[in-house]
Amino acid sequence: MIFKAVGDGRPYPDHGKVTPKDWADVPPRMVRLDELVTTKRTLNLDNLLSEDSTFYGDLFAHVVEYKGVLYLEDGLHRAVRAALQQRPALHARVLVLT
Repeated sequence: MIFKAVGDGRPYPDHGKVTPKDWADVPPRMVRLDELVTTKRTLNLDNLLSEDSTFYGDLFAHVVEYKGVLYLEDGLHRAVRAALQQRPALHARVLVLT
């Protein structure tokens, strides 16, 4: 199994308007794929196959930690790409909600 679970939606409370600048202030760290719960069931294949999929966005996946669970909010294509390359983890920015 690649992920801890495949979810559909965000089961954590709305974290307000976190801007790209706010996300950039969160330092990236390594996160194991098997600890992540996805918030999307589908993946846009164009994003997965694009060589410049991060050209206009953050280089790191966005993860929300809520009640000890890590939810992959943005960057599913990065996580799947890491799994296809047989990497067990990826760099992500982890926003902790209390």
